[in-house]
Amino acid sequence: MRALRVLLVIVVILGGLFVAADRVAVNIAEDKAADKIRSSQGLDRAPEVSITGFPFLTQVANRSLDEVDATIDGLNATAEGHTLRIQQLSAKFHDVKLTSDYTSIESAASASGEARISYADLTAASGKNVKVSYGGEKNGKSQVKISPNLPSLPMLNSLEVTGTVSVVNGDTVRLRADSLPALCSQLSACRDQVRAQTDHEWKLNRLPGGLKLDKVVSTRDGISISASGTDVKLQG
Repeated sequence: MRALRVLLVIVVILGGLFVAADRVAVNIAEDKAADKIRSSQGLDRAPEVSITGFPFLTQVANRSLDEVDATIDGLNATAEGHTLRIQQLSAKFHDVKLTSDYTSIESAASASGEARISYADLTAASGKNVKVSYGGEKNGKSQVKISPNLPSLPMLNSLEVTGTVSVVNGDTVRLRADSLPALCSQLSACRDQVRAQTDHEWKLNRLPGGLKLDKVVSTRDGISISASGTDVKLQG
């Protein structure tokens, strides 16, 4: 009986040591993955990375991780001399494969994500004194409200138009006024001035893992953009 108790104590101790070693290993791997994403994306600070599943060491032995989650701040899209700040990009990579030397992530069978953009950042990226805010929903479609600054067109000083935020080619965020007042749309000088302030496109040069932006929803709190990908490559 005493030998059995000793054996049980040894098993518990070894189990605890294994769990501790497993958690140390996963923390080191998360830090390395975060630093790799930071350097490859040119970020000011490392993202938050979480490797799910237990035990981690068994997954490493099989060169396959169940899921890797990353939360990235500080991504930017640029165009027309203006920078659009992506408030946060949260991504989940599933069925992740490691490189043959086990030192880096190679690819993932699938990935999903969500990017958030505040109206303050959308306004700042649209040019001087242009304001972008929530525009509600119409016919099941979410809208934004765009208020351009037109000092040379005093009759349109209080102009507000509804617009749409969409994605183009999986890597570009587009802001566009849905329509203009009839008088302005018939005058090219007026139309061009208004469109110059209401219509913009910002391209994200690199998205982690080759994710593609695919759907936009305008909410009261800001813009939410979903992203997805299959057979994504995570090296680079």
